[in-house]
Parts: sequence; structure tokens; C-alpha cells
Amino acid sequence: MPEIREKRVYVDRAATVEAYVAAELGVAVARVSGDKIGEFSLVERCTARDVAATALGVAAATDDDVLLGDGEDFAETGFGPAVAVAGVGDGVLAAGADGTVARYDGDDWTTVGSVDADVRALDADLVAASDGVHRVTDDGLAPAGLDDARDVAAAGVPHAATASGLYALGNGWMDALDGDFRVVASDPVSASPGELGRAHAATPEALYAHDDGDWTTVSLPVEEVVADVAYATDAPVVLTEDGTLAVDAGDGFRHRNLGLHDARAVAVVADDGE
Repeated sequence: MPEIREKRVYVDRAATVEAYVAAELGVAVARVSGDKIGEFSLVERCTARDVAATALGVAAATDDDVLLGDGEDFAETGFGPAVAVAGVGDGVLAAGADGTVARYDGDDWTTVGSVDADVRALDADLVAASDGVHRVTDDGLAPAGLDDARDVAAAGVPHAATASGLYALGNGWMDALDGDFRVVASDPVSASPGELGRAHAATPEALYAHDDGDWTTVSLPVEEVVADVAYATDAPVVLTEDGTLAVDAGDGFRHRNLGLHDARAVAVVADDGE
């Protein structure tokens, strides 16, 4: 099995990593070394809504089930149709189209709770839904505020992407950027409690990067809508909805289109061959 890293975690600069992409056609994997995007292939044919690197393996939320595997061979877990998935602690967190959120420990699923809304994304203990942000607690799911949340990032300082802007959690939710935000990602390795570290956020028109407390726009080599961001080494791995991967290891973005339409999520793991 590849060495599994949390989604949006980077590994040593010298390592080749594998970027797993969830798309309408299935789950694909591309090898990334520095800013070079090498060979790629479809490893599971399905309708994939989300993908995450977890302590139990690569997890994919699909229209039929949550699949879990070593990156090459995937097996059903019995969750049922899923719309989002994330690594949480030693297990997997998943959400269904009916708003149910459950945790998987490698053997069984345990329901955490449910929301009376559409779940859009999960990250660690945060849930982004059409009625706002929720947090996983020992007692279930607790509303955490905001409206129309599209994505969440938990590391360092929690952030939420919403229809009205990007928000940071401090003494309540505070404005970070104005706009119609669809994506937010933060890097747990560069973050510390109360400090955001490396992070990215995106509207349909623009990508923003966080550095030393400030958000600045980033120019991509393609005019495509950003679907997700993950982190390999010190390089962000940006996925667009048209299936393009773009990687910047310090000298600007290099990119490659994987030919996957309706791409939705990317997760990075270390390649055990390195």
C-alpha cells in the first residue's frame, strides 16, 4: 500500500507523489514529481464525487458506495451512495445525499448525525452544507454558523467558502475575502493551532493563495474553473473542473490535462516506490 497522507498534506521534496482525481468517469491517478506531471491512468471506473487520502487508504465517494483501497484495488465498504469523504483521525468520514454523516473504523460505519440540507464537502471534523457549516462532536453534529457553505478547510484556522465570501473562524466567523467562493484548502503540515499556513481558495473566476497572513491572486496557465487544491512537497496541486492538473514547485505552474471532464476533487499520497 502507498504511504497514506492526510488530504492536502505535503511530503519530502524529493518524493514522487500520486495525485488521485475524482471525476465523472471514475478515479484516476497521476504521478507528480516536483512540478512534473507524468503518467496517469484510470484506476476505478465509477461516478466519483470526492476522493481523500486517509489512514485506512484512498477513499472515494461514489454514486454507489464509499470505496476504500490501496490506490489500485478498491472495495465497497457498505456506506451506500456518497457525496463527500474525508480522513478523520484513524478512520474515514463520509456524507450521503440524504445528509447523513458517518464514520468508518475499518470494519463498520457509525452514524454521527445528519443535516437537513445538501452536504457539499468534508474536511476533518467540519461539514460544509447548503444550510451552513457543521462540526462533528462527541454528541453528533453541531451547527457552526454561516449559510450556503460550499467547502471547508480545518487546518490551523478553519475557513469556509460560501456564496457570499471566504470566512475565517476566530471570535465567530470573520470576513477574509469577498466573492462567490467554491473552494478552500489548507495545508496541515504548514499550519499550527491559530496559524493558517499555506492555503488556497477559489471563485469560478480566480484562485487565491495565502502567504504570511495575506491573500493574493494566483495566475493559472489555463482559464478553467478550479475544482480542488491539494499539496505535494512545497507545491500546490490544483485541479480544474475540466480535468487539468497544475503544479507549482516554485518556478511557476506547469500543467497537464488528464482528459477527465467534470473533475471534482484531488488527494495526494506518497509513492511507496520512492
